[in-house]
Amino acid sequence: MARGDTWTDERLDDLSKRTDEGFADTRAEFRAVRSEMNERFGEMNAQFAAQNRAMVQLFGGMFAVTLVGFLGVIATILASS
Repeated sequence: MARGDTWTDERLDDLSKRTDEGFADTRAEFRAVRSEMNERFGEMNAQFAAQNRAMVQLFGGMFAVTLVGFLGVIATILASS
């Protein structure tokens, strides 16, 4: 800005309007990004829940097989005594 330039009310109003429009665009973009992030986090939570269920089933099955094995060993020992 040159030394003799002055900020008239009209120029200040124009600057204010452009600034408001710029921030409105920024807010809209943030809303879109936030919405996309929430959607993807929802997908991730569903994947984690599915993985958690699979792990519980797997470890439950492993526990059951181990328990049956130990009971079989105990039954064999008791039967041979």
